Amino acid sequence: MKVDVFIPCFIDQFYPETAFNLIKILKKSGCEVNYNPEQTCCGQPSFNSGYWNETKTLAVKFINDFMNSGIIVSPSASCTGFIKNYYQNVFEGDSDRLKQVDELIPKIYELSDYLVNSLQKTKFNSVFKHKVTFHDSCAGLREYGIETEPRKLLENVEGIEIVEMENKTTCCGFGGTFAAKFHSISTAMTEQKVENALKTGAEYIVSTEASCLMNIEAYIKKQKLPIKTIHLVDILASGI
Repeated sequence: MKVDVFIPCFIDQFYPETAFNLIKILKKSGCEVNYNPEQTCCGQPSFNSGYWNETKTLAVKFINDFMNSGIIVSPSASCTGFIKNYYQNVFEGDSDRLKQVDELIPKIYELSDYLVNSLQKTKFNSVFKHKVTFHDSCAGLREYGIETEPRKLLENVEGIEIVEMENKTTCCGFGGTFAAKFHSISTAMTEQKVENALKTGAEYIVSTEASCLMNIEAYIKKQKLPIKTIHLVDILASGI
């Protein structure tokens, strides 16, 4: 199976090792992986801030970069969910682009969805001997629709102990520019999320979203708390 990878901005700029681990996992799954170095942002940050013309420019580039791809896999339900749910709004009234969007949408997947539901592969000989709790991102849960898939993958990791936190489906407080515009509210939400994670006794907070983890990690480090963050991809790659 030939697969193109789409690497979101946060991973490209702050967590490049996660991108390399994504490729390792896909290759371990038997995929032939291609990375287009010309790819950039999908346009979600500008769209959420109301800059739709700028978003359209980025969305056109995304379509051009990936239109000839077969399957497209990304380690982010937020970015893939945005493309699947909002590109039709971005190109409203543009029949040619909407046709391209309709062709693109069925081809793009968040990693855990692709592994569990398309490849039906959940075991990678991964080893992670730690107690973890899982953070369901708002975009992953409500826009893309993943919940059981990441957990199925974690359940097959050797040595791991998974414990669910209270109010596991509540927001971590990031919300893109929300964290900058409403800093006090955002921080209170992050505090609540981290406190719930700490109550479980977990050593790590795991998620499919690098942006959520970046926000949570910043709070943890500032408060010097005894818990860490890690992307699902990095756990799965631990045995490869």
